Amino acid sequence: MQTENPFLDGLAKLVTDAAGAAQGARAEFEAFMKQRLEKLIADMDFVPRDEFEAVKAMAVKARNENERLEARLAALEHRGQPKKKRIPPKPRPKRKL
Repeated sequence: MQTENPFLDGLAKLVTDAAGAAQGARAEFEAFMKQRLEKLIADMDFVPRDEFEAVKAMAVKARNENERLEARLAALEHRGQPKKKRIPPKPRPKRKL
């Protein structure tokens, strides 16, 4: 419903334009902040989550492989050593006093 009063029509148009301008300013501000945060994160050399998870999985796999090889090496070293025979010490000759 339109009024016949030009003042009220102008005021309504001004309020509508101000609301649109505020929404535009808000969208522009959000885009600017998003851009600045992305630049800040890029400058800090953060790693994306998927890359972090991939490297973490590789580290777990390497650790397990290392433990497996360590156990295998210990078994090979144990198997390769000759069995030690217990040789009783030679009796000392008795001294004359």
